[in-house]
Amino acid sequence: MALSRGLKCCQRIFSWIPVVIISCVVLWSYYAYVFELCFFTLRNTLEKVAYLLVFHVCFVMFCWTYWKAIFTPPSTPTKKFQLSYSDKERYEMEERPDVQKQILIHIAKKLPIFTRAQSGAIRFCDHCQLIKPDRCHHCSVCETCVLKMDHHCPWVNNCVGFSNYKFFLLFLSYSILYCVFIASTVFQYFLKFWMEELPNSRAKFHVLFLLFVALMFFVSLTFLFGYHCWLVAKNRSTLEAFSAPVFQNGPDRNGFNVGFRRNLLQVFGEDRKLWLFPVFTSLGDGHCFPLRTLSESQNPLLGSEERWRDGGGSDEDTTDGEGNNDPSVNIVIES
Repeated sequence: MALSRGLKCCQRIFSWIPVVIISCVVLWSYYAYVFELCFFTLRNTLEKVAYLLVFHVCFVMFCWTYWKAIFTPPSTPTKKFQLSYSDKERYEMEERPDVQKQILIHIAKKLPIFTRAQSGAIRFCDHCQLIKPDRCHHCSVCETCVLKMDHHCPWVNNCVGFSNYKFFLLFLSYSILYCVFIASTVFQYFLKFWMEELPNSRAKFHVLFLLFVALMFFVSLTFLFGYHCWLVAKNRSTLEAFSAPVFQNGPDRNGFNVGFRRNLLQVFGEDRKLWLFPVFTSLGDGHCFPLRTLSESQNPLLGSEERWRDGGGSDEDTTDGEGNNDPSVNIVIES
């Protein structure tokens, strides 16, 4: 037991290494750009002020979004998805798999669940002892079920899911902007050092590595950001892109695709003024999502969602900032 705890402690410590590496690179880039380039190399005051102003805007937004992506805890299912004491006892006492399956089906009828496991059974997490909501998956690293889980990202040491997916996308976009700005403004001074138009100094090596690191991160981040933009447009998570969610009629990668505009609103919300800021504005509660083509009457796993809500589907009512019911959590059926 003590050895297991020690290994887990070491794992948690080592899991922060990628974050520390990124933080060190960013801090070095701050020093190299602000001091070695702007203060020690630039001679034009107006150019220096303009560079510093734009750089600090990019730097602050990058740090803000990175912080939110790291320290926003992943959302987990509410208690309504956990088995009651009597249901849990009945489920564990039953040894026949078919009967266990029927027990879960009976419980799931009270919940807004559309998806199944690959075998057609109810998606049940043995670790967390709960019925998984749609798009929810268990993370072995975080050791919990995460709502609308996309993936576990070692570079933020956190699960990317419903609660922080917008922050993760903004982190990628501001990272690219940060790299583009550095590379575009450093390039001319890289050429001047290369052509020996500027005297050799310590700044030369900082400018050289600034350009190299900025270009390297720009290329890798652009591919990753482009992939996630495609996922948002299709309303898929990374897990769903590799393994299509299973509905009553079988697997369907486009089961949650309700059109580009509405897919975008699910992640960024309806208030466009807040789209570029790491403030949570995603629609819904993370437990149920609008569906493309699926009728409630055709799905034996789903009881009335209104009945679930009337029974207190969450610990807190899902309302917007003005106390109105959030319409995004309602199941929407489109032909």
